[in-house]
Amino acid sequence: MSSDRAVTGGPPGKLPRLPFHWLGIVPFAAFVLLFLIMPTMKIVVGAFQTPDGDFTLANIRGLFTPTIIAAYWISIKISFASAALGCLIGFGVATAVILGGLPRWIRGPLLTFSGVASNFAGVPLAFAFLATLGPVGLVTVFLRTELGIDLRVLGFNLLSFWGLTITYLFFQIPLMILIIAPALDGLKKEWREAASILGATNAQYWRLVAFPILLPSILGTLALLFANAFGAVATAIALTGSSLNIVPILLFAQIRGDVLNDPHLGYALAFGMIVVTGIANGIYIWLRGRSERWMK
Repeated sequence: MSSDRAVTGGPPGKLPRLPFHWLGIVPFAAFVLLFLIMPTMKIVVGAFQTPDGDFTLANIRGLFTPTIIAAYWISIKISFASAALGCLIGFGVATAVILGGLPRWIRGPLLTFSGVASNFAGVPLAFAFLATLGPVGLVTVFLRTELGIDLRVLGFNLLSFWGLTITYLFFQIPLMILIIAPALDGLKKEWREAASILGATNAQYWRLVAFPILLPSILGTLALLFANAFGAVATAIALTGSSLNIVPILLFAQIRGDVLNDPHLGYALAFGMIVVTGIANGIYIWLRGRSERWMK
């Protein structure tokens, strides 16, 4: 009886008190409610409302206009290209450091840099790439004056599809390294030894044992990187302005009123982005769960 009273916070007749350890989560819960759940609900509700507050599907139908469909398609292609390249390069770097012959002291600085670089985006990242690969950037001028290589003549433009894709790689590759590193650590030495005893070569071990085990993690990270790039707004706006017709820029124009001044169409655009990124994150969570079962 006394233990029951301790849990409920006192004798019968008094209101139960929450344990003090629940207080630690209150700031986080308030932050999520104010800056994630409530804005998301406002977007979802606004996507189905007229300026007068009445229910309508006109905003959703507006997403199927040729201009908006083209913007979504370009955004999907940029997101997939940066995610695929980020997975490929990041997996190679992580494998070389964790399972390759590189010195072990490289791992700590690499993971530290990856943790910082994976969150480096927005205006600072756009400025860094403009100062490096822009029309008068450091690398661009050096190649033109010292080596006679003109990137503009070769067709490279930072304010383009591949320019934005390369910019996104700056945070996509480190994110891949951070996520795939635990999966590489989870490959047990016994699996390689067993494959070697059975006469398998290194290539056969990777093709028949290691890669199938890592595949859910790789595909899950690909989905996560896709969602990460698809939802990147500040970097795209700061780098390309209105020169590239992608969803974040179109959304920014609708909300700010630079084009049609239709905030509810902007809500519908944001709702479409939520659906796309939600599907990608759902795929990541499902594949991540499969990968964790393998590692156990």
